Amino acid sequence: MNSDLQKLQPYPFEKLRLLKEGCNPPAALDHIALSIGEPRHPTPAFITEAVLAHLHGLSAYPLTKGAPELREAICNWLGNRFQLPGNSLDPELHVLPVNGTREALFAFAQAVVDRSQPDPLVLMPNPFYQIYEGAALLAGARPEFLNCTESTGLMPDFDTVDEQTWEDCQLLYLCSPHNPTGAVIPETTLAKLIELAHKHDFIVAADECYSEIYFDENNPPVGLLQAAANTGNDSYSRCVVFHSLSKRSNAPGLRSGFVAGDREVLEQFLRYRTYHGCAMPPHHQAASILAWQDEKHVAESRQAYQEKFSAVLDILEGKLTVRQPEAGFYLWAQTPASDTEFARELYSQQNVTVLPGSYLSRTAQGINPGSNHIRMALVAPMDECIDAAKRISQLIESF
Repeated sequence: MNSDLQKLQPYPFEKLRLLKEGCNPPAALDHIALSIGEPRHPTPAFITEAVLAHLHGLSAYPLTKGAPELREAICNWLGNRFQLPGNSLDPELHVLPVNGTREALFAFAQAVVDRSQPDPLVLMPNPFYQIYEGAALLAGARPEFLNCTESTGLMPDFDTVDEQTWEDCQLLYLCSPHNPTGAVIPETTLAKLIELAHKHDFIVAADECYSEIYFDENNPPVGLLQAAANTGNDSYSRCVVFHSLSKRSNAPGLRSGFVAGDREVLEQFLRYRTYHGCAMPPHHQAASILAWQDEKHVAESRQAYQEKFSAVLDILEGKLTVRQPEAGFYLWAQTPASDTEFARELYSQQNVTVLPGSYLSRTAQGINPGSNHIRMALVAPMDECIDAAKRISQLIESF
């Protein structure tokens, strides 16, 4: 077996399952899960109908590169959403459909990391989506964690990274809007990172899966390709972004997303994916085309999240240290006790499940930035979110 498999840590939800063992929550209270970032708003009917209407396509092998119509729809969406220069994205060169960004974020490191170099580094935020760490380890690289704390605006302080670390870096994972804190990396910072990538010869991989869940309709989160184009890098050199319909269109089961950016990087990534055997099913491609062409359902979903955040934060005000994130559907709250103790007691006493922040981060520079925090995903219906907030308030009173 691949010895690097032994380096993988248990997934956060496996740790959570063990934490909850032996608890007996009140049977009179229905369970409310705020732990998993699985959208529960209805999948738009036109997506479901498109999947069913194109099942005849199962008689043919789909292309790894995806249908031209899908790649064109993606490029049009990217150009409109991030105000990219006209014709700077070529559907033949700058985009690849993927079966959800989780698959692509993992596979990307396998294609990018050069194992022949001594001690290759993959940099990532901390807390982080655990796929980044696993991808780095199984690519033969060493993950380097960049702490995100209240003192750094809940995002990495890239100015503290030394020159040697940048020199050893082969891949930088970004997550903006950030899972779990909701912080958005400013365009000026993105521009600096692109400059560093060219200076030190690494690739920036930006996970932007939460970019369409935000609270200021006049100020949507900036994207990496947008920052690149605004600095004159309209070839998107060393820049790759990952997007998904899971959060944007409430379609996690569709497993549909894309990778876009540097044409030379994507040419090699396509070569890797041809061997990987990961072509998107044709009926999923047909539904995805329609999803990327429609914004109405996205705005409606965004409004529903805005209403839930407002209601929950009103209930928790003055009781839990938490604030509305810049984007995304998570609340990143400080706890009055250790995050694991708080999560266990919340489940045991109130039958509400949240995720301890320390399960989403690693100890780096002497601290675990997720400690004494919990992540709450406001994905449940409004009434469940309100009920959960009231139960959390009751638990805090007991503390």
